Amino acid sequence: MAIKVEHELHGRRWGRNLGVGLLLGAVVAIVFGLTVVKILALGDAGRFQGYDHVVQPLAVPAGEGGGA
Repeated sequence: MAIKVEHELHGRRWGRNLGVGLLLGAVVAIVFGLTVVKILALGDAGRFQGYDHVVQPLAVPAGEGGGA
């Protein structure tokens, strides 16, 4: 007689855990991919700045005045 008997419930749980893990990995990959695309679209990683609800002079292209 086997010491470790695996119930059918364990197989279903393993399948669901695998599915949740794959979905979590996909979400992480999508967020990482979007971040990479955003940084590469800037052309210069030094221009990448956070969004903090203020105009950032380095992000405004030269020649476009933001003054009053």
